[in-house]
Amino acid sequence: MSCKAGQRHHPIRLRQPRLTEDLPGSGRPAFPLTVCLDPPDLSAWSSPASGVPGVMVFDSGRNGPDVVITGMVHGNEYAGGHALERLRRTTPVPAIGRVTLILANLKAFDRFDRSAPMASRYKDEDLNRLWHPSRLNSDEQSNELERARELRSFIERADLLLDLHSTLWPSNPLFIVPPRRRSSDLACALASEAGLPTLVLTDLGHHGGSRLIEHARFMAVGGTGRSCLLEAGLHWEPQTVDVMEKVSRRFLAEVLNVHLQGGAQDKTQPVRLAVVTDNVTAKSAEFSFVEPWVGNTCIPRAGTVIARDGHDAICTPYDDCLLIVPNLRPKQGQLAVRLARRTAVHLNS
Repeated sequence: MSCKAGQRHHPIRLRQPRLTEDLPGSGRPAFPLTVCLDPPDLSAWSSPASGVPGVMVFDSGRNGPDVVITGMVHGNEYAGGHALERLRRTTPVPAIGRVTLILANLKAFDRFDRSAPMASRYKDEDLNRLWHPSRLNSDEQSNELERARELRSFIERADLLLDLHSTLWPSNPLFIVPPRRRSSDLACALASEAGLPTLVLTDLGHHGGSRLIEHARFMAVGGTGRSCLLEAGLHWEPQTVDVMEKVSRRFLAEVLNVHLQGGAQDKTQPVRLAVVTDNVTAKSAEFSFVEPWVGNTCIPRAGTVIARDGHDAICTPYDDCLLIVPNLRPKQGQLAVRLARRTAVHLNS
C-alpha cells in the first residue's frame, strides 16, 4: 500500500482490557549506565580567545560561510566534547569564512559523576528546549537560559549548523532535520559519504520546546540558514566519538558545496529519507515495549504490537514503520518513541 506521510491504516492505540500481568512484554530494562568512555580534558576551552567559555572561533579573514558545530548541549553527552577537542587540535581554519566550535553546556558537564551519569544532562532545565524567541527574550532565568542567551549571537550568524548528540538507549546513528528543505539538503550531503549514517529524518518538533536546530535562523520561511542534528550512538562509547568526528570532517569538507550549490559534490552512497508521523507518549507508569527495540528498527507490518501502556496495546500504524530512538524506560507523560515513515522525496518547505 502506498501512503503519504501521516496516512495510516491501523490505529496506534488499541484498548485491551486485560490484566497487565497477562500481557506479553519485555518489562522495563535497567538503565544502561556502563561508562566506557572517560570524560575529556576540556581545560583549553575555559578561557578561549572568543571571550566566551566553550566557544572556539577559527576565522579565515575572508568573506564566506559561517559554520558552527555544537556539542554537549546536554552535559552528560560528552562524546561531543571529545569530537570537538579533536577538531580543535587540528586548527580548522577554513579557506574562506569562519568555523565556530561550541561546547554548549560546560556547567552541566562539570557536574558529571560516573556513579550517577544521567544527573548531569543539565543543571536547571533542558538546554535543547529553549531556542524559541518566546523563551530567549523572556524575563525567565535559569543556568541554561543564561547560556543560550550567551551563545545566541554565534547561532544567529550561522549559515550552517551541525549539532552533535548521543543516545542513552541503543540506536543506529541518524540525522534529524527541521521541516525545511534546505536543512534536509545539508543532512543528505553529509549522509551521502560511504560509512556515514544514511538515514535523514524530518522531525516535526518537540512538545517540550524548540531545539537548537529549530532556532529562527534555521526555520524562517525563505531563509538561508541550514541545520541538522546527528544522533551518533550511545553516550559513553568510544565509537560514538568516531562517528561524530567523521561526520564533522565531512561537514567541514562539504561546506562550500552545500552553501553555494545546495548539495554535496562527492556522493558515494544512497541516502534514506523518512518523516516522523507520530509521537507516542507514555500515558501510564507501566509503559513497556514488547522487546527492547534498537532505534531505527523497521517494523514490516501495520498493526504489529510494539509496546503496552497500561491496558493499551501500542501498534504500528502502517507498513515499514521506523521506531526512532525508543526510550525503553519512559516516565508517565514522557515521549516513548517516535514513529516515522520512509519517503522517496523531501517533504520539507
